Formats: sequence, structure tokens, C-alpha cells
Amino acid sequence: VQLVESGGGSVQAGGSLRLSCAASGYTYNSNCMGWFRQAPGKEREGVARIYTGAGSTYYADSVKGRFTISQDNAENTVYLQMNSLKPEDTAMYYCAARRSTLFWCNDAGHASKGYNYWGQGTQVTVS
Repeated sequence: VQLVESGGGSVQAGGSLRLSCAASGYTYNSNCMGWFRQAPGKEREGVARIYTGAGSTYYADSVKGRFTISQDNAENTVYLQMNSLKPEDTAMYYCAARRSTLFWCNDAGHASKGYNYWGQGTQVTVS
């Protein structure tokens, strides 16, 4: 199982970035795919997640209205479109996956401890 993130970089406040997470080596459907971030000295926090079987999406309050998670089933890829970026969005962003039910993704998918697979991370810096 491999998750490969890309799309990070440095932008000014108010700018946009789109992160990608390409998944391979396992059955893509019926998975909870999450984006998490971790800033230096802080705990890893959930940003957004999507249940691949239904396309249901969930967001942290801090990013609602600014970030959008989406997927391309044909490419086994999940995206995180980040608009109106703020300096406090600066962090390493990680993609994570867990084969799950919709119920689990809704109820417990916000927590990083439940995920089996992780990407290597991509840095986002907002100044």
C-alpha cells in the first residue's frame, strides 16, 4: 500500500494550493481517506476526509468554507483544494487511509490513530 502526496509549497496569505494523494496497492473503494496536518510543536490534527464509496465529505471547523476534499475514482486519487490560505495553515500535510464503513468515517475518521496507511507528507507554508 502506498500513498504519495504532492502539491505542497509556499504561498502568500490568501493564496491557494491543491494537494494530491495518489493511492496504490489496495482496493480504493470503501475507504476513509483523510488529510491531516501537523505544525511544529503541535499535535497532528484532522483537516478533511472523504468516504470513497459514497463521496461523503467531512471538514474541521477551522477549514470549512476554505478547503475542499474531492476524489478521482478512476485515478485512485484524493485532492485537497485549499483556498484563502492563512499563516496558521502552515504545516506538514499528510494523507491517510483506512478501509472502513461510512459510519466509521463519519464517527471516528477525524482521529489520526484509526488510520492504517500514511503518506510521507508534503509541506505547506503560508506567509
